[in-house]
Amino acid sequence: MSHPPVRPAPPPPSTRPAGPPSAHPSGSPPGAGARAGGDLTQELIDTDIWTDEMVQRAGIPIIDTKFVTVGGGIGSFVTVDFLRIYGVPAQDITVLTQLETPWQSYEYLTRVSQIPRGERLRSDSKSTPDNIWGFPSYAVREAFGAKGVSGFVKPLWNVLTEPIIENYYTPKAGQAFETMERESNRIGYQQCVRKGQVRMVRRRREGGYFTILTPPPGATATKRLAYRSPFVHIAIGYPGLKLLPDLQRYREYYRDPSRVVNAYEPHEHVYQQLALRPGTVVIRGGGIVASRVLQRLIDDRDRNRLQTQIIHVFRTYITGAHGPNVFKRRRGGDGWAYQGFNYPKSVWGGQLKAKIRGLEGEERAQAYKEMGGTNTPIRKSWQEQLKRGRREGWYRTVTGEVSELRPGPSGQGVITYLQPKGQTGSPGQTVEIYSDFVIDCTGLEADIREHRVLADLLDHSGAGRNPVGRLDVDRSFEVIGTRSQPGRMYASGSATLGGYFPGVDTFLGLQIAAQEICDDLVKLGFCKKFGVAQSTKQWWRWARHRSI
Repeated sequence: MSHPPVRPAPPPPSTRPAGPPSAHPSGSPPGAGARAGGDLTQELIDTDIWTDEMVQRAGIPIIDTKFVTVGGGIGSFVTVDFLRIYGVPAQDITVLTQLETPWQSYEYLTRVSQIPRGERLRSDSKSTPDNIWGFPSYAVREAFGAKGVSGFVKPLWNVLTEPIIENYYTPKAGQAFETMERESNRIGYQQCVRKGQVRMVRRRREGGYFTILTPPPGATATKRLAYRSPFVHIAIGYPGLKLLPDLQRYREYYRDPSRVVNAYEPHEHVYQQLALRPGTVVIRGGGIVASRVLQRLIDDRDRNRLQTQIIHVFRTYITGAHGPNVFKRRRGGDGWAYQGFNYPKSVWGGQLKAKIRGLEGEERAQAYKEMGGTNTPIRKSWQEQLKRGRREGWYRTVTGEVSELRPGPSGQGVITYLQPKGQTGSPGQTVEIYSDFVIDCTGLEADIREHRVLADLLDHSGAGRNPVGRLDVDRSFEVIGTRSQPGRMYASGSATLGGYFPGVDTFLGLQIAAQEICDDLVKLGFCKKFGVAQSTKQWWRWARHRSI
């Protein structure tokens, strides 16, 4: 299994100005004349709209650039890819990030949630963040990269017969990361990167924005740098890790992070301990991560002849097809709700996309509620595993609400207190479940205020919340309320879920958002119009791996 190489960090921003020295008010390079330790002042912190003079008084060097993207993850990468293909020079783009590679955070999350590079993601064949055209798709590339006839035929047969005969085709995680690395090298992505942590984005009185970066210790003469740009893009990924109240209480009171874990945290020690001695694990949740964790537990059980017992807690037990009406139903059974992808495929370019684009307020929130809910794709392999587990008695399901978690007798193991539903127990009765470990797979995303940059946008930059509580963006992904003429602030990714376009936190969703942003920038004169001839030319360069 290959991993992306670790590249050396780029030179400090102070030695790589994004614009010529004459672009600075003082006519000197960044840092020149700034007082040592230039930092945020109380005046800057308390003021919503800054002037150049305020930043200069604080001793913070100002670096001019044309487009700033904050985050440096896949959302930033995809947006930079579109900008470069639309003809924007690399020197006009600045990526502010702490990441070594755009896929670093995503690969971490997939790895700890039991989707290593050799396993398949929940993404379809044409959702290719390295290729804005989606052709050739992942399946085609996998087929032509195969070493035998079977390897050539299988992915093509899969996409031709999905989902009637075969399950939906999904690419291997490693394929996605390796192709993104290839495209990153082609477009000169690393040339745009400036390392550090973004502290805030504030509007500039003269138009545009200041993005405040805290560079690595010792990288610059001052504590902060101010990137001044007409356009800013926010793509910070998931705001934070969401812990359920009972899990949070257990963590805070008993200070035990090893027995009760979230599936998005490193928890390899659970599998290692179960390999050493028999044990019982409680799994909570009914989504894709729960199915992956179960598959890992059962694979280990089968491979090493372990005696692991699994108790699966469902909040709601699904017995069959369900939904508000015959046109909005998804398959289900054995506790699970089945759906190939996070959302119905029509949200990326069909009737559902058009419908959501025209909904406002409570109607849009209701549409998201109907589309949402925990679900997982059907996978024959782990369904057979669970069927065998039910038959042999080492996999059991219970339904109810977890009210409390406590350490077991003598501090060994964990007791899960469950308020049962259905046939699990009598109403009002509390069921005690003893286990060695609890793996919570119920959620990832915290409130957007958990992220410092987003909280500051809500408090000082005019940003608001959409009908489902996330960052409010319009149809071109401009953050509503933050305009600083002639500049624009855009956002994409999971922080914008609930807007006019569903599926924002998927590969294809990030690409659609990037295209909408670039098309809006074309209207503003920042990008050249992207027509058929230019698209064909750029695809040909992509296919031959020619730099832009």
